[in-house]
Amino acid sequence: MSQTAAPGLTEEEVARYWKDGFLVFDDVFGEEEIEALRKACEQPQILALRSQHDYETKTVHALGITSLHPAFLELATHPAIVERIKPLLGPDIELQHSKLATKPPAKGLGVFPWHQDYAFYPHTNTDLLSVMVMLDDATPENGCMKMVRGSHKLGVLDHAKNGRFVAECQESRYWLNPEHPEDIVYITPKTGGISIHHALTLHGSDANLSGRPRRGIVFSYRAADAYQLADALFDDTGLMICGTKQGVVRCDAGFVVLPNRGGDTPFGPTWNQTGPFAKSYNSARQTGM
Repeated sequence: MSQTAAPGLTEEEVARYWKDGFLVFDDVFGEEEIEALRKACEQPQILALRSQHDYETKTVHALGITSLHPAFLELATHPAIVERIKPLLGPDIELQHSKLATKPPAKGLGVFPWHQDYAFYPHTNTDLLSVMVMLDDATPENGCMKMVRGSHKLGVLDHAKNGRFVAECQESRYWLNPEHPEDIVYITPKTGGISIHHALTLHGSDANLSGRPRRGIVFSYRAADAYQLADALFDDTGLMICGTKQGVVRCDAGFVVLPNRGGDTPFGPTWNQTGPFAKSYNSARQTGM
């Protein structure tokens, strides 16, 4: 995969991100690069993360893929992505998690409810975002993401029922009866394009009606001074993307409701903050290996 110098963001693009909560770019990666990523997705260690039944019947998120194939690690650290997120997160950036997101090819399946990513994995500040690299064109027909423009300014919305966290925002007025219907935006990057959205941007997706799969690689990134407060710790959580770990934590998120999933560890195994693969990678990076 090419590692040539990549452009950052213009001042207008930075302003638009903070106004809308998302950005979309086409033609970021070429056809050969995308085909190599598709092949990597079919490797046994990636296929093992999801059952064939799940793949054919619902949206599947195969998590922690940077530790399973070098193509995904290279993509997570690719200048075409990193140079675009530095103006939004700062010079010191970590990976929060990586995943392959697939929509089932069967028509009418794969709805994903409206939600904010931050509600799943709250941090001490909200400087987190996700980048989706499309392996297929994203269209309304195949269940592309929909976002509520400017919703990242609403703060953290309610994602709980009866005191337990659910993967669905409960404040439907923001998408069922918005004051400005034009603020519901279909996110449609073409194959090789990317979308970037803030962790508080309200988004979801409809069913896939195309009869063909819709695949994307997703990287969730965080400013290195954002400390995770709850939810899962993946093998690549805390992988250093650029810059250094400064040993400081910025706390400006205010009062945070943690996602209570029940059980013996209701708020998740986040105590060490860095997954085993990320720890090994960071150590090698520091020694120049």
